[in-house]
Amino acid sequence: MMQSTVTEAPSCTDILSHKLATRTARVGIVGLGYVGLPLAVEFAKAGFSVTGVDLVESKVARINAGDSYVQDVSPVDVRALVDGGKLRATSDFSVIAEMDTINICVPTPLRKTKDPDMSYIVSACQEIAKYFHPGMLAILESTTYPGTTEEVVLPMLSGPDLQVGRDFFLCFSPERVDPGNPKYQTRNIPKVVGGVTPACTAMGALFYSQALERVVPVSSTRVAEMVKLLENTFRMINIGLVNELAVMCDRMGIDIWEVIDAAGTKPFGFMPFYPGPGLGGHCIPIDPFYLSWKTRQAGIEARFIELAGYINGQMPHFVVEKIQNALNERRQALKGSRIHILGVAYKRDIDDVRESPALDIIHLLQRRGAHVTYSDPNVKSIRTQEGELFSSDPATTLPQADCAVIITDHTGIDYAAILAQTNLVVDTRNALRGVVSEKIIRL
Repeated sequence: MMQSTVTEAPSCTDILSHKLATRTARVGIVGLGYVGLPLAVEFAKAGFSVTGVDLVESKVARINAGDSYVQDVSPVDVRALVDGGKLRATSDFSVIAEMDTINICVPTPLRKTKDPDMSYIVSACQEIAKYFHPGMLAILESTTYPGTTEEVVLPMLSGPDLQVGRDFFLCFSPERVDPGNPKYQTRNIPKVVGGVTPACTAMGALFYSQALERVVPVSSTRVAEMVKLLENTFRMINIGLVNELAVMCDRMGIDIWEVIDAAGTKPFGFMPFYPGPGLGGHCIPIDPFYLSWKTRQAGIEARFIELAGYINGQMPHFVVEKIQNALNERRQALKGSRIHILGVAYKRDIDDVRESPALDIIHLLQRRGAHVTYSDPNVKSIRTQEGELFSSDPATTLPQADCAVIITDHTGIDYAAILAQTNLVVDTRNALRGVVSEKIIRL
């Protein structure tokens, strides 16, 4: 008598692994900003069918029209991928029902009390949960405090028929976007990923390895969450240290830039950081306070983070004092003076003004009665507390200014010409390195 054989149905692990390896998985990305859009483009380039979800209709329209609004993403690439049927965008979350993977790349700002604002993550997960199904891989990329993936996301996606590590897979992978960096972009920045279970980590690593050059698996989502906070806390604290030293050197008549250059000749045990007018961007001024908030819940005081945050937060005030003192030396009051700001983006060669110290400096100057103008080749207009300002031609504005202030040292600008056009320059970035002039006041 012949024995019948029973063939087991393939598991969720087997099915999704095959789809990822053959690049037939349908990739979904929620949030098409500085993190989500570059990621969508890389997976589309790798041959996946990618659908981006964003509630901002103007973003959806521009992507579907083959355009890009992110500086590091070429419109040529977007158009080719859209025309080739590999990339599309929508504001309708119901498309998640068709997806095999979903990356969550939504903002995670701080409230005014410096507490984490989880509303974007919660809102996104609520919508995703409506269409979540067995066999899916979900990855949170939004920077947040250790424990968020397991404490917030996991309960919203799991259920009686959805067991993590068996029926679906959940990971955290910190974004490491550095806008304007010509060398390191989404594809070649090592990608850390940690899962709720070992099976989740393996699935997350397999997913990213299809489109990115190097994947770094870690043992848990908490480790992956902490990696991002360590990276940015390291930078924030070291920048705070050198900013404090800059203030000290200023009081003692020492050139901090010369000090750093000389210290940088040591071949071991030293890494140069540079002072500036304050911290800006979507990560360094914000992310460490997620860690500070979380440690307070455990009864631990994050003293380094709080102190560095205070020092960096005071730098716009220090810059305004430098401007005021420089004008006083020339027997001129700050009130009523014409101050021209050179660069308002939070760092060189980008168009991003999020958390830019230039905005704080402009506000402080206007509050003290100065008449402020600005020029920035990448930022056409900004909104301050006093109203909207538009970028002007420095060749026209500078000769009328009482003081020019270099806040963002964009490349391609003729700083020697700027020095020739005005009688006083406060240089917060050492853009006029090596130039000796009584016109120059350095940080």
